[in-house]
This record gives sequence, structure tokens and C-alpha cells, in this order.
Amino acid sequence: MASFPHKLSNKLVQAKEKFLFRSLKTSYPAIDFSSNDYLGFSSKGYLSEELKSMEPSLKMGSTGSRLISGNSSLFKEIEDSIAQFHQSPSALIFNSGYDANLGLLSSVPQKGDLILSDELIHASLIDGIRLSFASYYKFKHNDIASLRELVERHRSSFQEIYVVVESVYSMDGDCAPLIELAAICKQYDLHLIVDEAHAIGVFGDKGKGLCQELAIQDDCFARIYTYGKAMGCHGAAILGSEELKHYLINYSRSFIYTTAMPEHSLLAIKAAYQLLLKTSEIQKLRDTIYYFNKLQHTSSGFIESISAIHCKIVSGNKTIEDLETKLAATDVFVKSIKSPTVKEGQERLRICLHSFNTEYEVGILFNLL
Repeated sequence: MASFPHKLSNKLVQAKEKFLFRSLKTSYPAIDFSSNDYLGFSSKGYLSEELKSMEPSLKMGSTGSRLISGNSSLFKEIEDSIAQFHQSPSALIFNSGYDANLGLLSSVPQKGDLILSDELIHASLIDGIRLSFASYYKFKHNDIASLRELVERHRSSFQEIYVVVESVYSMDGDCAPLIELAAICKQYDLHLIVDEAHAIGVFGDKGKGLCQELAIQDDCFARIYTYGKAMGCHGAAILGSEELKHYLINYSRSFIYTTAMPEHSLLAIKAAYQLLLKTSEIQKLRDTIYYFNKLQHTSSGFIESISAIHCKIVSGNKTIEDLETKLAATDVFVKSIKSPTVKEGQERLRICLHSFNTEYEVGILFNLL
């Protein structure tokens, strides 16, 4: 085996010293307060049961990118139904949420344009922005005044301005002020991009997301829906105008240069949407969130949230790692989030609630904390 670079070895040593070393696991504690499977579609077998009613072909792989041999009438059928469900002119499926965010942000904003993003957006959005030729500034988290100040300072210097936010933030679990964001974007003729990864299946009628719950879907330039969270499967879709869809097909590198997802994955997306129309798990999840928030008011250190994501601030990478280990020893699965993923001093336990978490399990968690 060829020698491993000394600089890289040092980085691994440093990661261990700072309690940042990551490793892969194959077994997890039984009481799940960590996965993104908010509705149990995956872990409880609901999606598997729904898929039994569908007849896949014998073809396992898609055989190529969608621009070569991997496209099919099934893609069109599902994209059309996604667009209808989310009240959008069009939808374009990507292989993952990461691919969708990377492809959208790296290709749409051009040189001479400006991207303004909330400081807490997901790494996939940040990576897409870094690949763009546009200029880029962050505004303070959920701070409309901070956004307005940047717009006023820079709008005369740029051709187009894109505002990038998440409807529900993956680290804090709080919600973006979407009505106010839509209003300021309309006032200044900005293009609003909303990542709904952690809102689909949780907010809105039939789990349609926060944009539709607040009726601002028509004010968005683009919305991204990721299927690896509450939907229990894989893939993502970008929703917007027909012109945006044509543009992404022609210029989004993470769409053009990757093999299309296989038919089984497409059918899983279709099945997940069918489940949203009839499941009672959405209401069960909301009941769990309500119960958790009742108990949370008796404890300190929590970030306020009405989503499925809740965080208890516990400063220090070693302290938070030790707490995760102690919880795991009692069969409770909660992940620690360390700096620099979050700001130093803002290390936290990230607690994900599910429709299948019982009041008894929530009580165990609070007693342990």
C-alpha cells in the first residue's frame, strides 16, 4: 500500500484530540431520537408495504444519465404529480438533496449576481454557493433587518439577487420568517430560494411543507424538497417555473453528469407521496412535538422549536460527546453536534422527534437529561 500523506495523518490526529473524529456504526440504541425518519415511513415498514402495490420492471439500474438513456415516462409522471401536490408549474428530480442544492446554487446565480443567505443554511447549500461565480454575503440568522441592510447596501451593484434560506433549520430546528422574507423579496424584486428538507411531512396540509402552509409558494423562485427525511426514501426535487426546469436540465452539472436514479427509487418517491395523502402519522408526530414542548418548558437550555428538531445546548465537545455516550448506554439514541459544525459554545444534543416516539420514551429522555 502506498504511503499516506503526513499532513492528512496529522489532521486525523488533531480530530481525535478535539473530539471531532468520526466513524461509521452499524448498530444503534433502540429508542430513536436521532434519525430523520420523522413519520416512520422507512423504519416502521409503511413505505415497504405501500411499494408492494406497485409493479417494477425487471431493470435494476437506469443505464445512464437522464440526458442519455436513463429518462423514462415514470420520471415525467412523478415530476408532474410532485408539481401538482406542491402547487408549482414544474418539478425536476435529483438523486439527493445534496445534488439538488449543489446543482441549483452552482448553476443559477451568475457572475455579476449576488447571493444573500441566512448564516445557518445547510452545508449542501453553502457548497453550491461556493461553486457559483456570483458574489456572496451572509445575513444574521432569521434577521430581516440584517437582510434588508445588505440589500440596501449592495442592490445597485448587482444584476440579480438571490436570497437563500431553509424553512426549518437542520441544526436549531427553528423556522424561517417566510412571510417577511417573501415580502422583502417582493419589495426589492429578489429571488427567494427555500429548502424545505425538514418541513415536508411535518408542516402543512398533508405534510406539504411550510411554504404552502403559509401560502407563499408563488413568491418563491425555487423550492427544494428532500425525500431522505420524513418521506423515508431517497432523492429530491427542485420546484419552480418551467423555464427554471429547462435551465437546470441544460446547465446543472449534478443533474447532467450523473446516472439517473433507478426505477425502484422513483417508485419509492411515488409511494411516499401516496402515503402522505392518507397517513395518520403526521398528526401523531405533531402530538409528540406538542408533548415534548410541554416538558421542555420545565427544563433549561433548549432552543425554541415547533418542528421535529429540538436542541439542548451543552457547551464543550468532550462534554457533549460524553453525554451522548451515557444516553446510548441506557439505549437512548441522541446525537451530539460539536463545533465547528455549530459555533463554539453552542454545542448541543440534537433531538429528532418521530410519530412513533411514545410519551413514555419522551419522559425517559427528560428524566435522563
